[in-house]
Amino acid sequence: MRNGMTPEDPPMLDIAFAKPALPKSGALVLLLPEGVAAADPAGAMWQAADAATGEAITRALSAAGFKGKPGQVTTILAPGAGLSRVVAVGLGKPDALTPHTAEEAGGHAAVALTREPAAAIAASGLSADMAVSVALGAVLRAYRFDRYRTREKADDKPKLAKLTMLTDDAAAAKSAWPAARGIAEGVFLTRDLVSEPPNVLNPVSMAERCKKLESLGLKVEILTPKDMAKLGFGALLGVAQGSANEARMVVMHWNGAGARRGKAKPLCFVGKGVTFDTGGISIKPAGGMEDMKWDMGGAGTVVGLMAALAGRKAKVDAIGLVGLVENMPSGTAQRPGDVVTSYSGQTIEVINTDAEGRLVLADVLWYAQQKYDPRFMIDLATLTGAIIIGLGHEYAGLFSNDDELATQLHAIGNATGEKVWRMPLAEAYDKQIKSDIADMKNVGGRPGGAITAAQFIQRFINGKPWVHLDIAGTAWSSKDSPTVPKGATAFGVRLLDRLVAEHYES
Repeated sequence: MRNGMTPEDPPMLDIAFAKPALPKSGALVLLLPEGVAAADPAGAMWQAADAATGEAITRALSAAGFKGKPGQVTTILAPGAGLSRVVAVGLGKPDALTPHTAEEAGGHAAVALTREPAAAIAASGLSADMAVSVALGAVLRAYRFDRYRTREKADDKPKLAKLTMLTDDAAAAKSAWPAARGIAEGVFLTRDLVSEPPNVLNPVSMAERCKKLESLGLKVEILTPKDMAKLGFGALLGVAQGSANEARMVVMHWNGAGARRGKAKPLCFVGKGVTFDTGGISIKPAGGMEDMKWDMGGAGTVVGLMAALAGRKAKVDAIGLVGLVENMPSGTAQRPGDVVTSYSGQTIEVINTDAEGRLVLADVLWYAQQKYDPRFMIDLATLTGAIIIGLGHEYAGLFSNDDELATQLHAIGNATGEKVWRMPLAEAYDKQIKSDIADMKNVGGRPGGAITAAQFIQRFINGKPWVHLDIAGTAWSSKDSPTVPKGATAFGVRLLDRLVAEHYES
């Protein structure tokens, strides 16, 4: 069960920790750095397993050309000594090992073990923290979104259910694991939300799922269209007015600062939650429109992040806000040429109804500042196709008015593998969204489209440190990677959780 919200999904991979000892049966994973023959004690388990199998492992690794390079995997079936298989996973050079590369090794192991119900991973020689990173990588890679598979054969389903990490400091690793598991649960929640079909996940049902996070200790408020109309959310409600599914705004509070509360302002995270985006009257082409179920990826990340902070009991006060709408064409839909008044009082000429996410963010960001006076704000949105043209699917676009925040996120992105690349903000781009009849228009033309979108959002930032992350190219993946199976990535959950952990907790 994931966060008590999705009992129909398979359980998360079970992780245990134990002192190093050669298993008498089942599967064994050997994490081997380059130059393993000389490594000590990293090679101790390898040597024991090799001796027990009559040097079958040595012969197999030699024949496969295994060198211990990062990502290199060799599987040896039934080598003897009761073992069903031995999987060698390369760690690379010992002095280059990082938590991220350790996670990737765990992910490679999980893929190689998919036909085994249980296995042990020899992590002797690694610190307790590194052993936890390996386990976390395996858990993240083993994720599956299964709830709509009704005809899959039992033999086609992955069998791996439990991993035992064999580590010298098993007690320390076991103590550290609950926090890592809390992060994994947040990632899984985001992947679940982004994977859901749009006939199941709409603004109302997504808000209801957020409400269930109160079981983790979050305080959750839900604002209805009536509530938002009283506040003056003209921009957000304009997007929603064409859909039969009502809009919602959800505010999630995690109060973990304890005695420090009041000494530091809360951190604020805001997500775009367009649960399905047809483009509205400016309708999208049919090809690929089914992908627009994940136009709520920014909101999904914020929900998963808040679950992760609560799951690991982060010592910080944080607020997550998500604006949830469905962008549909109908007789009541917003038209190109309409002028709406945002919660800030600024007016917006809607040139293109498919540039709707920035309208949602405009009202929610202004509300966040006025209501909570946060230390900083970070918004996430699958905002523009233009960012994919510029950065592909490798980096998210980062826009910011604060050099310190931008620098922190860049470094953490490289460390976690959730990479960001800073893009410019400048007055010249701002001129592109000047309107002839209102305070601004919602698009600035094709040149620099991701930048002019960020310039639009910046007009609703009232002096607060702010980062905008355009995750259109990174929220969903069409291929597997070491710790992320094809599909929803949950990009940003681990990036922002690490930001909080390293720089903003007591």
